[in-house]
Order: sequence, then C-alpha cells, then structure tokens
Amino acid sequence: MLATTGWTAVHRPDAGSALRAAALAAWSAARIEGRPLPPADAPVRTVARFFAGLDGSQRARLAEGYPLVVGNLDGAPAALRYRANLRALEQAARAEESRSRDVGLSPADRTTAGRRAHRFESLAQPGRQILAFDPTGGGRVAEVLGDLDRADRVSVIVPGVDTDVLTFERTQRRVTAPVGMAQALYEAERTAAPAARTAVIAWAGYTAPTGVGMDAATGRMAMDGAVRLESLAAALPQDASVALFCHSYGSVVCGVAAHALPRSVSDVVVAGSPGMRAGSVAELGTSARVWATRDAGDWIADVPHLELGGLGHGADPVSPGFGARLLSAAGARNHTGYFEPGTGSLDNFAKIGTGAFGSIVCATGDDACRRGISWPGGE
Repeated sequence: MLATTGWTAVHRPDAGSALRAAALAAWSAARIEGRPLPPADAPVRTVARFFAGLDGSQRARLAEGYPLVVGNLDGAPAALRYRANLRALEQAARAEESRSRDVGLSPADRTTAGRRAHRFESLAQPGRQILAFDPTGGGRVAEVLGDLDRADRVSVIVPGVDTDVLTFERTQRRVTAPVGMAQALYEAERTAAPAARTAVIAWAGYTAPTGVGMDAATGRMAMDGAVRLESLAAALPQDASVALFCHSYGSVVCGVAAHALPRSVSDVVVAGSPGMRAGSVAELGTSARVWATRDAGDWIADVPHLELGGLGHGADPVSPGFGARLLSAAGARNHTGYFEPGTGSLDNFAKIGTGAFGSIVCATGDDACRRGISWPGGE
C-alpha cells in the first residue's frame, strides 16, 4: 500500500518544479540567430544589453518559447515580461488542473493543485501585469499596478511570512495580502496626487517563512530574498524614485538588502518590524531615508528585539536609538492593518510614495520625522 499510494504521492515531483526545470534546461541550450542566450541568473545589465540588441520579433519568439525564463529575467522589458508570464500562467494552470484529477496523488495534493490552477487563472486575467511568476514550490510572483515604464515614482510592497502564490491575493481580508496592500496603496497615491506618474509593485518574489517558527526567527530566507530584492531594484527605471514598503518579515529582507540597493531607492519604510538585522539606521549602510511605524496593539512589539547566535533580527526599528523616522499608524489595528484604507499608516505611505513629505504625520505629533527633508515649499 505504501509503494502504490503514499510513497508515490510524497515523491512525485510537483508540476511547478518540473515546468521550471524544463524551461531552464531548454533556455541554457538555446540560441537566437546563432547567439547564445544569457544565463537565467545573469546580472540585470547583461540581460538589458542582450534584449536591447534584439528586434521585436526576436523578443517575442523568446517570450513565447521560454515564458518561465523570460518572465523572470530582471533587466528584460516589462511589457515583454507581462506577455511571457501570461503564457507561463496558462501553462502552469493546465499542469495543475491535470494534477487535480490525478488519482495517484493524495486528496490533499489534488485539492492544492486545484486551488493553484484557480489562482493561476486569476493572475492571467486580462489587464493584469505580472512582472514575475515562478510556480516552483509555494511559488513566487510579482504584479505591477500602473505604468512602470513611465512612472516617476515606484512603490514596492515587500510582504512577510506565509506569502506564496495562494496567499498573494485574498477575497476576505483583502489588504492583508500583497495584491490588496498594493491596490490600497496605489488607490491612496492616486487620491493624494492624481497627476503624479506612479506605479506600485506587489512583490512576493522570494520564498517567505511559513508561520512564526524557526525560519521566521533567522535571517536565512531573508538573505535569499535580499538578493532577489536587490535584483528587482536594479531593474526598475533608474530615473524613478523608488520606495520600499516592508511589512513584518519583509522588513528583515529590506534590512539585509539595504546596503546593496541602488541610489534610486530613496525611502525604506518598515511596518510591524521584528528587526532589520542591524543595530541602527547607520548600520544598514543605505543612503535611503528609513521610516518605521507600529500600531500600539501589534503583537510584534512583544518579540525580543535582539540577535543572538543567528536567532532574532536585532534592534527595534521604532526605538529612539535606532534612528528611523517614526510615522503615525493611527487607526491601524494589530499586525495586519497597516494598509487598511482610512488609516494614518496608509495615508503616510501614500505621501512617501508620492513625495508629499510636508504633510506626513509623525508618531511624535510634531515634525520630528520630517526634519532635514527637502520638498517643494518645504525644507
């Protein structure tokens, strides 16, 4: 019985891993007009130069032929990545739909496959701009709201634990998921500055910890996430001002990445942070302004803010000694309420995202968090 059911169910490769592995193998052996293709992990500049040397037809052939690679190449044109990821999502949805009917899998695995197929179909709906999609394991995905190529200001949501393709968006408690957070922020930015050219990215582009266990207490996953975040930031329009909005464990990712972020990243905002694996803003090694906020009822305040033997993430970013600019989170409820419409935290995020620093509300009730910042008509 073990050999025919349980063993098969446990050891049968998942569809996402098989699709991605096959795509990478085909890409590594491919040529276009006799030219080798750049490695799938090539630096952003290498990828950008490669695609700049192709015509529209050649780009389209690569997107259609290798969607699971082209759609994840930082440095490739955004519109081309959207096109590639639409095709990749359609392929992945078919594979998961097939798995959902595979009697060789356990009932739980078939149910999960069905849920993933439904999620991939949702992400592939007309009008959605999927900047990254990798179905391997729990999956990684990123979505753009707005016109990324023309944006003067780009905001990036970096979420925390329990983030994967299935939790990337939710119908219930919408703004606790990356897509809902991004939609709320984009709508708030459009309201705050209707004429501004802004874009918001819901970025679940790293493998996040599951729950608040050992993985969430260490920096291992944050280090891998930081590399991916650095690559994303390097691929964004360099003439745009970029703000990172890092929630919970996402702030650990942002802290680890901070020293390597390009100068186009002007602001790093952390909400409900367990720490940034640094003792102070100075230790982050970034030229970006660092902002922090936490609701009074957020349970993360009770997490020990220290780092010992690899466990913990260092100093509390809202402590006076850390040196962050402290934002009001008025109206936010607990750990997941920072992007709720009508809250002081979301209002402040929108002002940072649009550069309206003069009307930011500081946690201290004065202008302490705004000091030293230049804005039209201000300092």
